[in-house]
Amino acid sequence: MADTLTDTGSESVRSPELDYHALNAKLNLYGADGKIQFDADRQAARQYFLQHVNQNTVFFHDIEEKLEYLVEEGYYDPTVLAKYREGFPKEAFKAAYAHKFRFETFLGAFKYYTSYTLKTFDGKRYLERFEDRVATVAMALADGDEQLALDLIEEIMSGRFQPATPTFLNEGKVQRGEPVSCFLVRIEDNMESIARGINSALQLSKRGGGVALLLTNLREMGAPIKRIENQSSGVIPVMKLLEDSFSYANQLGARQGAGAVYLHAHHPDIMRFLDTKRENADEKIRIKTLSLGVVIPDITFELAKKNEDMYLFSPYDVERVYGVPFSEISVTEKYHEMVDDGRIRKSKINARQFFQTIAELQFESGYPYVMFEDTVNKTNPIKGKVVMSNLCSEILQVSEASELNADLTYAHVGKDISCNLGSLNIAKTMDSPDFSRTIRTAVRALTAVSDQTDIESVPSIQRGNRESHAIGLGQMNLHGFLARESIHYGSQEALDFTNVYFASVLFEALKASCELARERNERFVGFEESKYATGEFFEKYLNQDFVPTTERVKELFAASSVHVPSREDWARLAQQVREYGLYNRNLQAVPPTGSISYINNSTSSIHPIVAKVEIRKEGKIGRVYYPAPYMTNDNLEYYKDAYEIGYKAIIDTYAVATQHVDQGLSLTLFFPDTATTRDLNKAQIYAWRKGIKTIYYVRLRQAALEGTEVEGCVSCML
Repeated sequence: MADTLTDTGSESVRSPELDYHALNAKLNLYGADGKIQFDADRQAARQYFLQHVNQNTVFFHDIEEKLEYLVEEGYYDPTVLAKYREGFPKEAFKAAYAHKFRFETFLGAFKYYTSYTLKTFDGKRYLERFEDRVATVAMALADGDEQLALDLIEEIMSGRFQPATPTFLNEGKVQRGEPVSCFLVRIEDNMESIARGINSALQLSKRGGGVALLLTNLREMGAPIKRIENQSSGVIPVMKLLEDSFSYANQLGARQGAGAVYLHAHHPDIMRFLDTKRENADEKIRIKTLSLGVVIPDITFELAKKNEDMYLFSPYDVERVYGVPFSEISVTEKYHEMVDDGRIRKSKINARQFFQTIAELQFESGYPYVMFEDTVNKTNPIKGKVVMSNLCSEILQVSEASELNADLTYAHVGKDISCNLGSLNIAKTMDSPDFSRTIRTAVRALTAVSDQTDIESVPSIQRGNRESHAIGLGQMNLHGFLARESIHYGSQEALDFTNVYFASVLFEALKASCELARERNERFVGFEESKYATGEFFEKYLNQDFVPTTERVKELFAASSVHVPSREDWARLAQQVREYGLYNRNLQAVPPTGSISYINNSTSSIHPIVAKVEIRKEGKIGRVYYPAPYMTNDNLEYYKDAYEIGYKAIIDTYAVATQHVDQGLSLTLFFPDTATTRDLNKAQIYAWRKGIKTIYYVRLRQAALEGTEVEGCVSCML
């Protein structure tokens, strides 16, 4: 008898052969026949249920008893169920159970039960199965619409659509955070706005979403305050305050949001900002728990190309000269004008040195994230300027500054951004009997999260959400799908598929949003001034064909329920959008999809796998192993990992998808352990030239140290 640590306490394992962690670990060791032991993982999942889940789940005789108990004891929100006729909740639960769902991997089951399912208040027993969570989430989002609730159950249970963690975790529970994934808040150059920013960070992170804050408009270190020189201490103390806010909120128990801060590359504090992430940084400035993001305009690349110095401009002076905050200025456009303007204080650093520093830090920590300012704004269909991104670098929306009174009340409530996510499993969506309905259901589910979100504690977020109904329909399992269909990631067929798939998704998403606008007789605020209303957005779809060009991809679409839109289809849609408008200001954003990929048995987002068997470190429990979806011992050649595939194929894939996605795509770049800072810079330039909007994270392969390798290991790494 051995003891094992679980999320509900310590348990005894009857025999080592039945230890589900030991069985799961076999997945990472080749069997005696030299093959990957997929069966061991399936056994691990089975034993996990037999020994742990079933033993620790509260037993109910039937669905009625369960629902009654969960409502009475204060676990389920009774208002959700009250919106439906008597007897419907039971039908909804039965519809979910009819799918005979089984987790396909041990990690999928493990992740669901440790992170999502409803537990008793003491945390020792489970109150829900996967089916219960799906039915409850579907009913909460459908808001009384029986058909939508059943459609949602169908889409989630079949694995085609998966709401993001905050939605899937929180909906339908009494004790819950917000179902929204991301928040973006701007801070202006005054103490009132900084105070509001810190308050927003506290309020939003305790609600479970990620929060990013814009620091670009804050005056630099040494800038005057009330015209007295050398007074300002710059952005770093504000970063410290924000870091403390997040770490405090994160001590409150449930899933908490992480924090990020964005700064413009031409801000005078940029090098100090970057230095906060150096491993040897002074403790006075070291930032451990915030992610950093840098906004880079085209001019910075041009200056680096010529090996010239880049000027950094005082936001304090820029705002005085132009009458608008620094973030609202196009630095590429105004660069030479600002250099020549004697009223604007400036300093300079070497442009190549700047890029070199970014690469050095990405080596050390994976940060900073990068947003290409001009690319993002060229492709933005909404009037106004995108000035920052979010924590995972895929939310790209337009904000508006707030003005505050001395008592911190609002003289003018600006617009900050919130965005809720959910992702389609590309493989399952291609198998859908009705592709159009799948996307329509996903769009309505995500819109429901926006409609039901009303965050009074941050009025600017409240207004932003109310006026925009922004959603982020994501995608995952591209690599899994391609491999299943015997297509190599990054090949001509793969790029052809990605191009047509994303164009088809965009078409259906716009159609669904237009249908909502027509039904509700409401369009997002600012629609009339958008590129959708002018028709500019549709021009490329009217002037070129986004249809399969390779034989294999033609076959894939012919075998699916996808209607690949023709130019005539696009012209009709453009006309409908002009007439009825769109309900959602933003429709697509491709997030990195962490935990939801595991419970859905998908590869993460649209990037390649990181290893044939992925190794996850799970808190006190240790390592858990995850096999790539659809991988067998016979199709391993299609499962080259991201490090083997190389950054060019990944960027090429994202570049094809980007042209059909109105917001961003979370692009992680992967490099072998032999990479240099020069390689990282080359990849950044390649991404920028290809029209990529953002770079999320940089990962370097961590190979096992010499002499520590395990014999017969599938994925050996630290």
